[in-house]
Amino acid sequence: MKVTGLNSDIIWKDKSGNFKAIEKELQNQEADLFLLPEMFSTGFCMDASEVSDRNEESLEFLKKISKEKNTAFSGSAPVEQDGHFYNRMYFVQPDGETVFYNKRHLFSFSGEDKVYTPGKERVIVSYKGVRFLLQVCYDLRFPVFARNNNDYDAILYVANWPEKRVGAWEHLLKARAIENLSFVFGLNRIGTDGNNLFYQESSHCFFADGKEISHKNGNRVSAELDMNELEDFRKHFQFLNDRDDFSIQL
Repeated sequence: MKVTGLNSDIIWKDKSGNFKAIEKELQNQEADLFLLPEMFSTGFCMDASEVSDRNEESLEFLKKISKEKNTAFSGSAPVEQDGHFYNRMYFVQPDGETVFYNKRHLFSFSGEDKVYTPGKERVIVSYKGVRFLLQVCYDLRFPVFARNNNDYDAILYVANWPEKRVGAWEHLLKARAIENLSFVFGLNRIGTDGNNLFYQESSHCFFADGKEISHKNGNRVSAELDMNELEDFRKHFQFLNDRDDFSIQL
């Protein structure tokens, strides 16, 4: 399976501008799954009442391009539902089937927890023979929530992770791959946001042994997820059989 992420320089609070930029970047590009960054339509913004989707604008955009390109798309957007705001990660398939995950760990350092409501469910979606765990940015710092119980093959992290803390981002992505015997694809944005935070190019995909398997071309980063290679690796190194047995209180 080929997964391609777009290292978008997200236009601050401009949904239509970001939608147009994504469509332009995707011209003549093919993949089984395209990833877009955290809050790909607005930037990582705490003005939730101003920027949040009320009519599923971002979801409708994902459905449109997924159908047009006949491939899956995943990324997060701010959403208002029943009087609450969520940082919601979508996984959209070409036939319109949609699964979503509401970000569980809200970034209190920026006040995200004062504005958005945390999700309560861990979400795994199967697509073309690969089981994906959906995760958003700050979730990366909490390994218990992402623990592989032999129920997924790859973790998708979409993020707005600033340059000043990028070392933690890159080390933790590799750690999640190694400890969970899984692929880990971490897609970060680039550029400078409306809070004057800078984001360097730092998207990666790691194999279960911590090896980088992604390659980059312009603003795109791609990786082939070889399930046969992963299954062989897991059969040889059965580390997950020795994991601690615990449950998560959500």
